[in-house]
Amino acid sequence: MVKVSTSAKDKLTSLMAEEGKSLETTYISVGVESGGCSGLSYKMEFTPDMPENAELYEDNGVKVVVEKKSLLYLIGTTLEYSGGLNGKGFNFNNPNATRTCGCGESFAV
Repeated sequence: MVKVSTSAKDKLTSLMAEEGKSLETTYISVGVESGGCSGLSYKMEFTPDMPENAELYEDNGVKVVVEKKSLLYLIGTTLEYSGGLNGKGFNFNNPNATRTCGCGESFAV
């Protein structure tokens, strides 16, 4: 299961509104792909349709779809958002990661 913090929900809602989308009609698709300095990197995008080969989770009013091939890497992860000066942006708090890079955009298991 992937969880969504309140700060991430608020930012997602704002970004969707800018694009004329809403939480009711849009999924947040998250996954893992090869790349980054630690070996794996996160990917996230808005999608209007439920992708094939994906699992649906709903947390905090946000519909999150996770590619089945990425599920093992993301179980228990919380999507967070920080607007601070030192780390503005989305962050995946992933308990499965054994190592992360300095920018937090890639990880290893």
